[in-house]
Amino acid sequence: MKEKEVLSEEQKLEMLAKYDKESAFRQNPGRWAWVISFLAISLTVFHLWRALPINGPLVFLMQGAVHLGTALSLIFLLYPAKKTGLKRKGVPWYDVLFAFMGMGSCYYILFQYDWLTGGARILGYTTLDIVVATIGIILLLEATRRAVGIPIVVIGVVAILYGLFGTNIPHFGHGGFDWTGLTRRLFYSTDAIFGTPIQISSTFIFLFLFFGVMLTKTGVGQYFNDLAFGATGRYTGGTAKAAVTASAMQGMVTGSSVANTVASGSFTIPMMKRAKFRPEFAAAAEASASTGGQIMPPIMGAAAFIMAEYVTGISYSDIVIIGIIPAILYFSGVFMGTHFEAKRHGIHGLPKDQLPTLKGLLKRVDLLLPLVAIVFMLVSGFTATTAALYGIGTAFLVSFFRKDTRMSFKDMINALEQGARVALPVIAACATAGIIVGIVVFTGLGSKIAGGLLNLAGDNLFLLLFFTMIACILLGMGLPTTANYVVTATMAAPALIQFGVEPIAAHFFVFYFGIVADITPPVCLAAYAGAGIARANPMKAGVTAFKLAIAAFIIPYVFVFNPVLLLQDATVLTLVPVLITALLGMMAISATMMNYFIYKPFWFERILLFASGIMLIIPDDLPVELSGLALFILIGALQYFRKKRDENKDKEVVAE
Repeated sequence: MKEKEVLSEEQKLEMLAKYDKESAFRQNPGRWAWVISFLAISLTVFHLWRALPINGPLVFLMQGAVHLGTALSLIFLLYPAKKTGLKRKGVPWYDVLFAFMGMGSCYYILFQYDWLTGGARILGYTTLDIVVATIGIILLLEATRRAVGIPIVVIGVVAILYGLFGTNIPHFGHGGFDWTGLTRRLFYSTDAIFGTPIQISSTFIFLFLFFGVMLTKTGVGQYFNDLAFGATGRYTGGTAKAAVTASAMQGMVTGSSVANTVASGSFTIPMMKRAKFRPEFAAAAEASASTGGQIMPPIMGAAAFIMAEYVTGISYSDIVIIGIIPAILYFSGVFMGTHFEAKRHGIHGLPKDQLPTLKGLLKRVDLLLPLVAIVFMLVSGFTATTAALYGIGTAFLVSFFRKDTRMSFKDMINALEQGARVALPVIAACATAGIIVGIVVFTGLGSKIAGGLLNLAGDNLFLLLFFTMIACILLGMGLPTTANYVVTATMAAPALIQFGVEPIAAHFFVFYFGIVADITPPVCLAAYAGAGIARANPMKAGVTAFKLAIAAFIIPYVFVFNPVLLLQDATVLTLVPVLITALLGMMAISATMMNYFIYKPFWFERILLFASGIMLIIPDDLPVELSGLALFILIGALQYFRKKRDENKDKEVVAE
């Protein structure tokens, strides 16, 4: 199904650069373009080669050094110090110098590995060791500022200052570090910059990001759109429902809510506006679905890989399965919101002749084989690395089935380059998050923060969850999802676990609230990007996105109080009733937010409908749930009969 795009490729890039720091890279690097291509292709080939079963990854410190060092050089060659440099031709001399220094500081670990991991720990680090580490840390922070944004850098700098000067802070002080001791811990160990986040980035995340590039190159993204419109386009509010479905499928692969909003939104938002949806709603629907794509199995964005390392006894394939029900609840809420909005404004589906045919969709069903391969490999017990390799290989082979998806040699080279380029912001974010995590671990700050949250909340779990939610949202407004999860999993999740919350529920809680920051006013970048395409009021779009995605603000509380939704000790008899009442509760709350249920409600009906939704969601309290269900049915019946009465009156008026 084809629709004329309202945004040219140049306009898309400009909008991404405006709202998405990760996409603000140089468009014309001049003679340095071939160096960028060489480094990017080499980085992708390196990860593919090391991921082969015959090789396996290098030791963590060496693999991380190649991963981060090459990424730093690319960031300085691609990302200017200021936005004014985006359209400037060529690369300034100082960025070239920074690129080589950034690579050199990390590659120093490769060349001096035996000394740094052996003799230096006994005899002491040399002045050169400390100077190189200092340069590496400073350039990492600057590269992160350029590719990711200022907020995470501010937190990283504050963490370093705390490590140096936090000895005398009441209640949160520590033994103290000098610069030499702190630097070697941050740069020459596997507990900070080259800790778990960068280790996962250099093994799993990079490959899955490249898998996403391969899906885009082989036309799977467009097939997602066609599938979505074929499945939902004919129903009430079909364009919005199709947009939600398509963006959910694409968002799980891209891993960036803003990038997906612009990519999918340039196609779906104009269609929603032509169907008579309000511009603010069109922007909000796209932003909500694109943001939720990061919680959509089987990919779930980069943070899910790190979660598998942080939660003992849980593998990545387990997290994929556990994430299914929360994702269903989230997108059910967004889907319901679009349905109620469409019913409220009388917006119908698309004509059959404007929708993809079943025959046409079946002819291209082979495009789903890469995703099938990923899921099959994960379910069969293979590692995420092996699953990613099979997915990439399957996507490559499937592309040759037909002429319009067949990759030329130039396309293959471009895919290898894009694989590295899309990973750069994630690599920088993971490395800088490693600084924060390292300081938290070295100084014992994590246990102090956990203790502080527990003392602040007292014996009230709800208050503890609320404080944690606010912290995650505030961090999420400035940090990318991966870095946000790393920080909150280190600082906030332990408090929940100490209180008695199931570890997987605690980690999913902070994971969810870090993601929804992109659609939480006042800093809701995904909604702002959608508003730019829709030519809508950005703040109104953000508020509408918040209403549409209200499920994401309620579901985490539900699965903390009732982990059966995360398949913890779940059976059919325990899971199905909870899932049904949760869906009904989401329906009631969504109807309240969109101001429409079976019929336009009175103000007091909205209040009662919201109350019934909360009562239905409250776990393990049968009388409350039954009362909520009764209230839900009562309001539905009242609205049904009032709607019938008004329709009969209208018919009588027409007859007269």
